[in-house]
Amino acid sequence: MAEIKPTAAKSSTSVQPKKKSNSISWVAPVACIIIGYIIWRFVLGNADNFAKPDPAGGFWPKHEGPKGGLVKMYEGGIIVPILIACLLTVFVFVIERLLTVLKASGTGNNAEFIRKVQYHLANKNVDAALAECDKQRGSVGNVMKAGLRKYKEMITSTEMDTEQKVLAIQKEVEEATALELPMLEKNLVFLSTIASVATLLGLLGTVLGMITSFSALGEEGGGEAAQKLSQGISEALYNTALGIGTSALAIIFYNIFTTKIDSITYGIDESGFTLTQSFATLYK
Repeated sequence: MAEIKPTAAKSSTSVQPKKKSNSISWVAPVACIIIGYIIWRFVLGNADNFAKPDPAGGFWPKHEGPKGGLVKMYEGGIIVPILIACLLTVFVFVIERLLTVLKASGTGNNAEFIRKVQYHLANKNVDAALAECDKQRGSVGNVMKAGLRKYKEMITSTEMDTEQKVLAIQKEVEEATALELPMLEKNLVFLSTIASVATLLGLLGTVLGMITSFSALGEEGGGEAAQKLSQGISEALYNTALGIGTSALAIIFYNIFTTKIDSITYGIDESGFTLTQSFATLYK
């Protein structure tokens, strides 16, 4: 007798996973580090910006006598290009997350959208409710649309009782939600990490700068050494200012995005509740 191989059961869900590349998560930080070094080395560290440039050049020229206030940041040391890279990374992911969240928010107000869907479902007009989802074009609309397709399928199904149909709709909503939420939260880790690390990097640059300044004071002594000490401390503090500023910016936008994502998540939860309650009430 020939052996019969079991075949895998096909999933009944209409929700399809979204395949999107996340190459920006590694391309952007690397590119920002390179750009940060270029800004520090060739823009701030341009020989024309210093009274005593280092003609030898190299990876880290020892220029002296910065001619401008912003140029003094160059003498903050090798931590400065890393901090510039952190700041650029914050800008990149703020723009990337802003575009994603705006797209996920869709058009119009989520609460108004859900009320319209509730009205159409109360009148047993599922097609009109689906049309509202097409107009919304956001994450709440996508989840609601997936649930409504299953909702429409369950209306004509005779193989399950009402409770099983409600559970099938709920499962469909949960699967659609599981595909939408990761897209919203993706790459926020960069903002939260930079919010913590940038301040520490700034303090590290300041400490390194002060170590160098106090070493010069111990070696030279006198009024000239005291002058170099105050100058060195001033330059080192640029690291702290840049680190704190970058961290503050990352924290602000991280909180803005998480608040908006919480609002979208609440709309998704409400849409699932609307579908299950509507079906349980109308199709007992």
